[in-house]
Amino acid sequence: MSTDAADRDWATLPNAVTLLRLVLLAPVCVLLARGPDTLAVVLLLVWASTDWVDGLLARTLGQTSRVGEIIDPIADRIGLVAIVLTLALAGLLPWAALVVILLVDLAVTALASGAALGGRIRVSWLGKIRTALLMTSVFLLAAAAAWAPGLVGAVQVLLWVGVAVHVVSGAGYVLSARSSRHGAPAEAGPPSRR
Repeated sequence: MSTDAADRDWATLPNAVTLLRLVLLAPVCVLLARGPDTLAVVLLLVWASTDWVDGLLARTLGQTSRVGEIIDPIADRIGLVAIVLTLALAGLLPWAALVVILLVDLAVTALASGAALGGRIRVSWLGKIRTALLMTSVFLLAAAAAWAPGLVGAVQVLLWVGVAVHVVSGAGYVLSARSSRHGAPAEAGPPSRR
């Protein structure tokens, strides 16, 4: 790839939004660690919305890129784990949920990434549902802690549904990656939504 092509691949509006998601992560986590308040919840909502915005911009503007395919899911995983860890440290999220999310991510990285070398694995609908459930439940957990503490238990139920879908989705990625290694087209996987 030429230098100009590489620069164009990096320099897209969707990639800038994805990088903004990474930059926003530190202030979001600091504010959540102090105890969710209105500013923390609003900033968390902005952080979460960038995940939808970058994909929409990539498709609408025709600015999909290999760089975006790589950094988008990395930003998602780093962000979700950091925020879930912060909420666990704040006593709002069960540690068991964090452990399951981390173990599934590690297993998918170890088992699916190596098996899919040389090919691309597309994100499944179940993977998209998983991400929506986890991000929604994390946002609602912070919002409930800030504005309606009595609802934290109910939101934790939604979180556990997201964790269960995360486990099933992770297994699907591993199976898809393994089948793609043996010549079948891959239908699902962690790499990208764009």
